[in-house]
Amino acid sequence: MTHALVQPLTAANGLAAHSADGRPMADVAASFIKANDRLTAFERLEIYARSYWFRLIDCVYDDCPGLRGLLGERRFDALVRAYLARHPSRSFTLRNLCDRLPEFIRATPRLTAPRTALAHAVARFEWAQTVAFDGEARPVLTPGDLAGTPPTRLRVGLQPYLSLLELNWPVDDYVIAVKQRDALRSAASNAVDHGPRAVVRKRVAVPRRRRVQVAVHRLNNRLYYKRLDRPAFLMLAALRSGRTLVQAVAAAGPRVRPEDVRTWCATWMELGWLCRRE
Repeated sequence: MTHALVQPLTAANGLAAHSADGRPMADVAASFIKANDRLTAFERLEIYARSYWFRLIDCVYDDCPGLRGLLGERRFDALVRAYLARHPSRSFTLRNLCDRLPEFIRATPRLTAPRTALAHAVARFEWAQTVAFDGEARPVLTPGDLAGTPPTRLRVGLQPYLSLLELNWPVDDYVIAVKQRDALRSAASNAVDHGPRAVVRKRVAVPRRRRVQVAVHRLNNRLYYKRLDRPAFLMLAALRSGRTLVQAVAAAGPRVRPEDVRTWCATWMELGWLCRRE
């Protein structure tokens, strides 16, 4: 039954006429589902297949508002169906459904052309939000954990739920704008006076190319995005790669001042980003 359910639906959202091994799906369905006085075995299986696929499509729809806004409904739907056909769910939780979507976008550029690079960046950013929302949290680093270890030997870890993204577009601003537009559209659709609809349906402008460094994280069970200066980003990336504190400061660049490092570390510890390295 599982093999039958995960087989992609037809263009008309129906159950495929043949299974993956070439057998008629009506025969496959009849082997484990009984017909009744209203529906054939094939029709009964089709109900489950539609429920399964529509649930998965809805999950990606909810998890990727920015990508949906960039591509439009029709192209986004085609992308999602192709992605799920190539990478069906393999986890007990739907939380992991989009973990391979950025790589799939890069591997199949025809589905997002001519904005494949931007779509890939948006997908990375939106998957980072999923990671930040419920990713693993380790005990935060305390000043006592730092005492007694010289900076030349000190290595610290970053929280697993923290994602460091270097992007060629300000996709954080873009995704926020899409969410705000959709929230206004939802509010307008529920209002008695539908006058504002013509305004909230306006398409969000595609962002202009600009290099940004963004940290996606959570604090007090809420999701946040934080822009980073490039030196601070490089230092965090070096810490994550396992370098010592002295090496990480050097990776930030020659213009970094001691007061910059103190300010950054104080902020990162306050946000709970730093933890013991396993």
